[in-house]
Amino acid sequence: MKIVLAYSGGLDTSVILKWLQETYNAEIIAFSADLGQEEDWPAIDKKAYQTGATKFIVKDLKEEFVRDYVFPAFRANAVYEQSYLLGTSLARPVIAKHQVAVAEAEGAEAVSHGATGKGNDQVRFELTYMALNPGLKIIAPWREWNLNSRSALIEYAKQHGIPVPTTPARPYSTDPNLLHISYEGGILEDPWMEPPEDMFVMTQSPEKAPDVPEYVEIRFEQGNPVAVNDEVLKADELLATLNRIGGKHGIGRVDLVENRYVGMKSRGVYETPGGTLIRVAHQALESLTLDREVMHIRDSLIPRYAELIYYGYWFSPERELLQKLIDESQIRVSGIVRVKLYKGNAILAGRKSDHSLYRLDFATFEEDQVYRQKDAEGFIRLNGLRLKIRNMVSKS
Repeated sequence: MKIVLAYSGGLDTSVILKWLQETYNAEIIAFSADLGQEEDWPAIDKKAYQTGATKFIVKDLKEEFVRDYVFPAFRANAVYEQSYLLGTSLARPVIAKHQVAVAEAEGAEAVSHGATGKGNDQVRFELTYMALNPGLKIIAPWREWNLNSRSALIEYAKQHGIPVPTTPARPYSTDPNLLHISYEGGILEDPWMEPPEDMFVMTQSPEKAPDVPEYVEIRFEQGNPVAVNDEVLKADELLATLNRIGGKHGIGRVDLVENRYVGMKSRGVYETPGGTLIRVAHQALESLTLDREVMHIRDSLIPRYAELIYYGYWFSPERELLQKLIDESQIRVSGIVRVKLYKGNAILAGRKSDHSLYRLDFATFEEDQVYRQKDAEGFIRLNGLRLKIRNMVSKS
């Protein structure tokens, strides 16, 4: 039997690699996706082979991740429960997609992941596997084995000669990629506890951010950011640039108690500096270029669209249908937005577009020749008629 394992090189997936090898008498191919998490890939490669993998494959997916997953979601202004910009949710389908591709190329019969039975990631991985190749066997060790604690994993690793981290583990778990870094578990499980300042890596604290504001201009074409301060960049380079700029000013921190798909609440802390800037700028540009009714219909669909991504349904007909509607709304969302960055705040400072629907000659409070104010009288009378009738009936 041949199994492709989504492998990070950490304690969990290293133990899983050996456990799969022994439990299923299988050949294990370790697969990693480079989504901008800045790993020591040669070291992970070496560890995979030392642990028993017959092959280690790493794919650079940074540009695809941002271009084909992050930007489509940001064209929708997708946000889960008012705060979470879906950094982990968007990463899982691209990882699982390429894991399936590796399994097909290598002739593997099964795929496996290191997600626990309590979280969302197991759903995201497995729904993608099922959508793209339902013939693959899915193995989820955390739902099968009896290694139910970190100490049990460490003991298993020692017994099997798997290198165990010698430095103290961080008292929380992290998951970084080019869009964000998430923090969960450990000391963060008490929602009353403030996250320690030394935990953050993408942003410096607003208190230590520069005392002088910085302005950044983001240019969009059909809803996608394409340039920063007049410099045209590839998708992943653009997001990395905005991460650096936003992180310097302490922008993009979120502390959220969210509702997991499996039914429990979980506290997550996130850093999403570049994504926060893109969202603020994109919404500002839409205020100029989107028709009112189009915007309101699109906005009514976003909670559902964000749920689909959060729950793991990226490769579903309903998400694809909504994406087509969203992308149609973005055809004229092109222009430039200026944002002021200061002490954790992304403050809108200006926006312009050749497709702007804003007309000064209509909106002005000064004298104009294009709008007859008296027309508003009939408009109000007709819209108030049902309220008038309701009052009359209630008093009869």
